[in-house]
Order: sequence, then C-alpha cells, then structure tokens
Amino acid sequence: MYGYRGRASELLKEAGVKPGDRVKVEKNGRVYEGIVMPRSELGDDQHLVLKLPNGYNIGISIDGIRIKKLEEGTLTRPPPPSLPTLRQDESKPLVAILGTGGTIASRVDYRTGAVFPAFTPEEICTSVPELVEIARIKVVEVCNVFSEHMTPDLWIKIAEEVAKQINEGAKGVVVAHGTDTMGYTAAALSFMLQNLFRPVMLTGAQRSSDRPSSDSALNLISAVAAATSDIAEVCVVMHGSVSDDFCLIHRGVRVRKCHTSRRDAFISVNDFPIGRVRGAKVELLRSDYRKASPEGRVWVDSRLDPRVALVKVYPGMGPEIVESLIDNKYHGIVLEGTGLGHVPQSLFPALKKAAEEGVSLVMTSQCLWGRVDMKVYSTGRDLLQLGVIPAEDMLPEVAYVKLMWVLGRTRKPEEVRELMRKNLAGEISEKTRVDSFAATFT
Repeated sequence: MYGYRGRASELLKEAGVKPGDRVKVEKNGRVYEGIVMPRSELGDDQHLVLKLPNGYNIGISIDGIRIKKLEEGTLTRPPPPSLPTLRQDESKPLVAILGTGGTIASRVDYRTGAVFPAFTPEEICTSVPELVEIARIKVVEVCNVFSEHMTPDLWIKIAEEVAKQINEGAKGVVVAHGTDTMGYTAAALSFMLQNLFRPVMLTGAQRSSDRPSSDSALNLISAVAAATSDIAEVCVVMHGSVSDDFCLIHRGVRVRKCHTSRRDAFISVNDFPIGRVRGAKVELLRSDYRKASPEGRVWVDSRLDPRVALVKVYPGMGPEIVESLIDNKYHGIVLEGTGLGHVPQSLFPALKKAAEEGVSLVMTSQCLWGRVDMKVYSTGRDLLQLGVIPAEDMLPEVAYVKLMWVLGRTRKPEEVRELMRKNLAGEISEKTRVDSFAATFT
C-alpha cells in the first residue's frame, strides 16, 4: 500500500486508512493531525509518515499509537493549469521533447506533497515557462523506465522516434533521460542515427524537480536552446558548474557522468565541449562539429549485437569471467584494462581461446583520460599478438556500445578491427590533447 508493508500496513488497514487520508494520531499523550503520506518501497515497517498542516513531514513510530481517520482523501494528479499565456508561437522553431521515464519537469500536489512527472506540452511549459520563448514544444513519451533499466531495444525505440520527429519537420530533438546511463544512450544514438542533419540533445536532472536545488529547469531550457542551434550531432546538455549560471554541450560519444550527485557531474573526457548555453543563448566553443542543414532525411541503422560484455580488469583476476562469456556465446568483450591497456597474465589463455573462437576483444583504459598504447610494455605487445584491438582514447562505455553496433554488421575479424579503430562519430581523437585533462569552464 503505497510503500507501507508489514506492521505499518496492517495498522493502516485495521484503521481503514490509506495514504491521502487526513487522520488524527495519538502517541505518548501527544496528538498529531495531518495527511498520511506514501513511503519509499525501501522504508521500514515501523513508522508512519504524516504531513502536518504546516507542510512538514514527520515520521512516527507505530509502537503504541492510536490512529483515527478524520477525512477521506486521495493522492490524485493535479490537472494541468489552463493559462492563455502558454499559447505557443507558431513562428518559433519546433522542438520535440522525448520522454523516456526520467522526470522532464514535475508538478506538486501541495495538499499531499506528492510529485508527478509532467509530460503534456501544457504541463511542461507551465513548469518551465521559459521554453515557449525559445521554441514551439511538442512532447512525446517514448518509454517509461528508470535509466538503470535502459536496454538496447529501448535505444532503438528512442532512435526511431528521434528520426521520425526530425523527418516530420522538427528543428531539433531533446531526449529527457535519467542521468545514470545517459552516456550509453548518447553513444548508441550517435552510432545509430545516420545522415543526421539536425540537433539531438540529451538532458536530465541530478536532483528532482521538487527540490529547491533542482537542476532540471536550467538543463531543459539549455537543451531546448541547443536543439535550435546548427549542431547536427547527438550531444548531452547538463550543468557546467554547481551554480545555475550555464550548461555545457558535450559530444555524445565523449561525455561521462563523473559524480554521483553534483549538478556539474557530466564532463567531456579527452575532449572539450562543443558549446555553452547561458541565458538560453548558445555560445559555440569550437568549430569542428557537424553542421545542420535545412533538408535531409535521417535514418536508423539499428543492427546491434547484444552479445557484448564490458569487463573491468582488476589485480588477481582469474580467467573464469572470460571463459564464462565464451561458454555463453558472447561475440565481443570490451576490456577496461589498467594503465595503457593491460591485463594480468592469468587472463592470457582465456583471451587466446576467445580470439580463436571468433570473439572480438577490445581494450580500453580505466584511467579514462589519455590513450591506450599497447606497444610500450611487453604485456601490451603480448595482448596485441593475441588479437586484442586497442580502442585509442575511447571511453569504455562508448567502446562497448560501438562494438555492439559494429558486430551488428560484421563479425569478420579484420572488418571489426578496421571499424573499431575508425573515427565514426567523434569518439576517437587523432591526438589526445594534454590540456583536456579535467578541464573546467566558466
């Protein structure tokens, strides 16, 4: 029952109370009145959460309490407000916002404190009214999953909807996405969207829209502004600092979430951002990006081979993990090696067996910044002899997605090697710039 279980759930049932009802609770001679709030599914079964008339929530231990229903209530989604000022200007460029399950924006039921995701144009524009000053907004819900549950099949579904919206006339597309796996989805779209001639910007929020420190509004405003630019690439648009002053436009195959909770968690690795958005104004920081064109037709090359694994190498690692992948008929393994691209010698026999059975092996580095160079030390040279493909300065997760895409069109070793070492979407630099290491922008 709305996150309640065990003893707490039984207590509510006995009193005929459910979340949303207004109740009176007596405990240790004190009386509390308020609205029963839902609980997280991870909450214990020993407490009741009550919203007091002053707006604060309190937790009350259920031991020795008496509860009485005062008024029937419900947790209902508030209707979207109808405001004439939200009329969209037909002269502005059309931007499609695709929802994938992350909260684009939220509205709060202030009676109960419940937070609801906003998906209709009215809800989006009411929550972030600055959007209608930038573009005409169209909202499409593609899927509804937390980003940790994202799958290759959903990548394809998102890519197909992006292509549809662009081919139907959208100036650009914004993909609202949870931050945990946003980098993976950005990489997948970068490889799948062929002949892309309009901007595709992924954005999300490190902090939910109901929190005063939420970053969702600025991220969304900046992503929509970037979606009206001439950057015909897949990018990630997120806070560029801990303050609400600007966002950075990162190339989709070069960006990683580098902090669990900071608002400026997303950083371009081995590269510099393409641009910066401040006050809904896009400032380009470089010129070597694919330029948008007024006409074209994007199509989706969705041939992905899901039988690819990403394996982190560690001291003392045995061959069992690689052997199990061989036994389970995996077609590719991306190794997140140490340093310049190394693994323990204990893995050599298993890797040799994998290569002999046609498994494509790709080497990246745990260091993130810098470049794999397997010719410096004997371990790396031995791995090259075993057929391991160096992934240059690609991020491990980007190499993982790219190998899925490459194996979807060929499993011939030489063709796989050629494609993995070829720069297809800006994922590989000819030379790694030393000044890109942990670069900051103001």
